[in-house]
Amino acid sequence: MSRVPFYLKERLKTLNERVLHETSGASGLPPWERVALTWLALMAFWVVITSSVEPRDLITGAVVTLLVSLFMRDLLTGDVRRSGHVLEKILYFALIYLPQYLVIMAFRLLESNVKVARNVIFMDINPGIVKIRTDLHSDTGVTILANSITLTPGTLTLDVKKKLDETYLYVHWIDLETLNREKAGEKIKGDIEEWLKKVFW
Repeated sequence: MSRVPFYLKERLKTLNERVLHETSGASGLPPWERVALTWLALMAFWVVITSSVEPRDLITGAVVTLLVSLFMRDLLTGDVRRSGHVLEKILYFALIYLPQYLVIMAFRLLESNVKVARNVIFMDINPGIVKIRTDLHSDTGVTILANSITLTPGTLTLDVKKKLDETYLYVHWIDLETLNREKAGEKIKGDIEEWLKKVFW
């Protein structure tokens, strides 16, 4: 059997990853903003862990977290969209995006718990695995989406597959309402994907 199809598939995959990386690099944050956002997140974590606001502890934390931020900048913020000023991003995330996500997840959890309880009480269970498409391409965005789907009762993300410029999630659904991929995606993802697209590419 010829290995040419496998070779071509690998070459196509490599080319697609390079194009996606270049596209994401153009839409990503500049290095200094990545360092600033990473430092802010780590500094907040430092204050929570040490539970101290004494000047000595704050200065030590600022120096340590800045050094760590210089090396970890791409790990935490490599997938964040480039839009607006860094202060604008911080304020939007802290005051609008994070509360919005928490509200969305709270309603999704409540709705899913009621549905699963109804399915269990009436023994009306129709489980199945559905393949849904997402418009997110960044690893962080897809990971948060997959985990958010898994957190809601009745759905469990089993696998993530990336093919060319498309990303698919395989989700186990306790009550398979439709086999249509688009309608199933709308029901399972809800508003979570739209929220993630504001932050991640």
